[in-house]
Amino acid sequence: MTGSDFLHLDPAAAPPRERTTWLAAQLRTAIADGALGAGARVPPSRELAAELAFSRGVVVEAYRRLAEEGLLLAEGAAGTRVAETVPPATLPGPATDAAVARPETLHLSVGAPDLSAFPRAAWLRAERRVLSAATSRELGYADPQGVGALRIALSGWLARSRGVVVPPERIIVTAGVTGALSLTAQVMRDRGLTACAIEDPSADGNRRILDYWLDSLLPVPVDADGIDVEALTATGARAVLTTPAHQFPTGALLSPARRRELVAWAEQSDGLIIEDDYDSEYRYDRAPVRALHASAPDRILHVSSLSKVLAPALRIGWMVAPEHWHDDLVRKRWATDLGSPALPQLALAELIRTGALERQVRRLRLRHRERRNAAVAAVRAHLPDARIEGIAAGLHLLVLLPRHVDDTALAERAAAAGIRVAPLSAYRFSPGDPGVVIGYGPHSPARLEAAIAALGRLI
Repeated sequence: MTGSDFLHLDPAAAPPRERTTWLAAQLRTAIADGALGAGARVPPSRELAAELAFSRGVVVEAYRRLAEEGLLLAEGAAGTRVAETVPPATLPGPATDAAVARPETLHLSVGAPDLSAFPRAAWLRAERRVLSAATSRELGYADPQGVGALRIALSGWLARSRGVVVPPERIIVTAGVTGALSLTAQVMRDRGLTACAIEDPSADGNRRILDYWLDSLLPVPVDADGIDVEALTATGARAVLTTPAHQFPTGALLSPARRRELVAWAEQSDGLIIEDDYDSEYRYDRAPVRALHASAPDRILHVSSLSKVLAPALRIGWMVAPEHWHDDLVRKRWATDLGSPALPQLALAELIRTGALERQVRRLRLRHRERRNAAVAAVRAHLPDARIEGIAAGLHLLVLLPRHVDDTALAERAAAAGIRVAPLSAYRFSPGDPGVVIGYGPHSPARLEAAIAALGRLI
């Protein structure tokens, strides 16, 4: 069964700019409803592409996406077939042409990755290897600091990717960055630190977590070079949360001069720098920048996760703390919940060990660069009076609007039209120029074009 006979596919129904998404959706639906049963072979990519008059790359990419979802298995010379163990109820629903075409159904979420690209097949392989080899000790209570195999894998990963050179025993596995910040804030309070400086503007989630545990948050302005260290000094704070690799939401990179000033501030004030290594995996138009941690390991508490590379649902992050903070943080982790579940940690360690995680980062970097370019082009076409910032890295754009625009009112009008967009004012402590934060990670170029065009019409 090949070509036009295969599932009675009608290539004329495929939107010209969405052929890959269309073909993947047709195959996904066929697997879900049983038209393609478990173990069924799909046509060779070259053959199907010729029959549909598509480029072979369209078919290869559609097959690859479904393989990452665990729906197809590529078997080399033997071809590609439907996986044997995929329950139809778990399959994600297809994106319909109408959902792509109608602006009122489009949503611009902030800072989210493309979760459809989660490496399901690689994760399933890792879990199978873990379950077949896990010892009784590994299935027992884990070290509250984290499973040893993951900390060993992370030690190498951090050294290679972020320049954070630490032994495994100095890494603490947490429930994402949120878990790391919650843990840190509790230990800060235990030590008499009840206030923390924080960037203005800054991520709402981080702000709410710290505000829950601490008595006060002290806003510090951010400019094109990152956090204003002179203003930080003026607050009198002895702790600060900063995002030096890619400031949220401005996208600013902490400049070399500001890095030196920030470390000097910590030394002079006996202060703590909490480094949220936000979006460090995604850079497009600039050279890699090392994490701040290496500049002053005894003053910097480094936190990060792989939520933007794999999925937030895994709830796996980590921290590397100054040595004189480490034991208190581990004790607090033990007293809180005995640590994170062991099996996902072992599976992640396997992804790192086999190189699957690095391949995932490379794939997503290419995909998100394409989407970033599409979002930038759409903003320039439909919001010509806007200024775009923060495009060199990350998963979002900051679109600064003319001063007469009320960004909160704009977001409300967009919500009424079914378009979720975040106003810049929602991330500020004090008033400033209006803008919107547009997340492009989860959306195809066509979806971004439609949503941003609709936003332009609202303005």
